[in-house]
Amino acid sequence: MELRRTPLYDEHVALGGRIVPFAGWELPVQYSGLIPEHTKVRTALGLFDVSHMGELRVRGAGAVAAVNKLVTNDVASLVDGQAQYNGLTNERGGLVDDVVVYRIAADDVLVCVNAANRDKDRAWFEAHLDTSDCSLVDEGDAWAQIAFQGPLAERALAPITDVAVGGLANYRFGLGSVAGVAGCIVARTGYTGEDGFEVFCPAEHAVAVWRALLTAGAEAGAVPCGLGARDTLRLEARYNLYGHELSDETSPWQAGLAWITKLDKAGGFVGQDALRARRGNEATRLVGVRIEGKRIPRDGMRVFANSVDVGFVTSGTLAPTLGYPVALAYVHRDHAAAGASLVVDVRGKEAPGVVVNGPFYKRSHSA
Repeated sequence: MELRRTPLYDEHVALGGRIVPFAGWELPVQYSGLIPEHTKVRTALGLFDVSHMGELRVRGAGAVAAVNKLVTNDVASLVDGQAQYNGLTNERGGLVDDVVVYRIAADDVLVCVNAANRDKDRAWFEAHLDTSDCSLVDEGDAWAQIAFQGPLAERALAPITDVAVGGLANYRFGLGSVAGVAGCIVARTGYTGEDGFEVFCPAEHAVAVWRALLTAGAEAGAVPCGLGARDTLRLEARYNLYGHELSDETSPWQAGLAWITKLDKAGGFVGQDALRARRGNEATRLVGVRIEGKRIPRDGMRVFANSVDVGFVTSGTLAPTLGYPVALAYVHRDHAAAGASLVVDVRGKEAPGVVVNGPFYKRSHSA
């Protein structure tokens, strides 16, 4: 399969990004290095090209109601300018994808989907969306998306946009211009565990917006960042990654996503009945594990409790901010409680660890 390139590919090459294949795209894995990029986002500011993500647009009087019947959270509760993290489930209660829904207006909804699932999600929407009172358009190629992440993001972004970013709460967004480019969406969302924004702009203006953001962040020491830092940042914040923690067979109950699963919302949704049946009956749970020592768990490695195989690692890394290894793993529910002792088999060597609740890292500064 021929790999695709985002509108910013030449910028990455010019900036010295090391390009690798990811989810069908050619993207930078790092520039200056994973650890310095990770640290810059935690302490100042970093930029990520996330234009490989997909966007599905639903317009019409029935847009909100139609989207609400496909996702687990309650889109009907949103107001204009509000975003919402969501699960897209199949008839078995498995996760087709995890998505973010943006309510632009009562008759205009944007759904941001994962890069690896762009075609699958579009097909799912085409097959299941009630279009009697709305229309569906795949706008994935029309948008570029740049994540502007770090504690200094608001200070750097405010002077170059007419969106009142200082007044945006978490998971709120505004429409306006960035660096003179009209038709942008500026959302206080992200995948790093830090404050920051995701800027959607017309794809043909991606280079201008990217360069303007780099220039605006120069005083803060902003740097371009790659997939490597994006992964370690999301793991420290304990964010799931589709294909690792989430799959077509994984339910929200297993993945710790009960908080976005509204079984009693008006109108129901695809997978609702299956999720009712699966609730309380799942044998495995996704847990966070803090590892003792230096051995780093990787996805697929087996997890043991009292010498009994109880599960497997989905993601693992040495957490740069924390200085110790962490992992996400599916384990039998009898061993999923906080404080439970587990051992990961790291290439034949034992890596003991303990189950922890919540994120491994949580920012202390205010937005």
